[in-house]
Amino acid sequence: MKSLQEYRIPFTGLKTGKHQFDFDIDERFFKEFEYSLVKNGKLRVDMELDKQETMLLLQFEIKGEIFSNCDFCLSDFPTKVNVSERQIVKFSEDENLEDNTDEILVLGRNEHEINVSQLIYEYINLAVPLFNRCEDVGNTEFCDKVVIEKLNALSSGKPAEENVNADPRWEALKKINTDK
Repeated sequence: MKSLQEYRIPFTGLKTGKHQFDFDIDERFFKEFEYSLVKNGKLRVDMELDKQETMLLLQFEIKGEIFSNCDFCLSDFPTKVNVSERQIVKFSEDENLEDNTDEILVLGRNEHEINVSQLIYEYINLAVPLFNRCEDVGNTEFCDKVVIEKLNALSSGKPAEENVNADPRWEALKKINTDK
């Protein structure tokens, strides 16, 4: 978590108004999150913090690319990411800070900084497509040609090389089906 220190923003010393923060995200960032869907990427985060009397408004713009595994050929390929998100942070006198929702984050009055690394992590992981496929399967530099050839051979209906020495019991079962 030491590398996530740069994502801690002390807001108590900031004047009321808008402030700009920029972060570069790479594989070091994703290594801090054990179960991340994303393991590598090169992203730029532009965050605007609008400090008001009773709350903070955070506007995130995340652009760049992440590397995903293709669901078809299993190779890594770049996926463009363009995320725009807003987070509202309000302050509460109550020590019980259970009021957090997806859109509103609640901090105690005694808090003096906010760590935005978890928010950035969540926004990037939510941008991962449900189905990951290379744009032009088989014709890009990222595709694993050996896997694609094997998939094509198996889907064409030809017996695979491993099935040449088939079990003779299957032949007897096939005869039963054709005798009807």
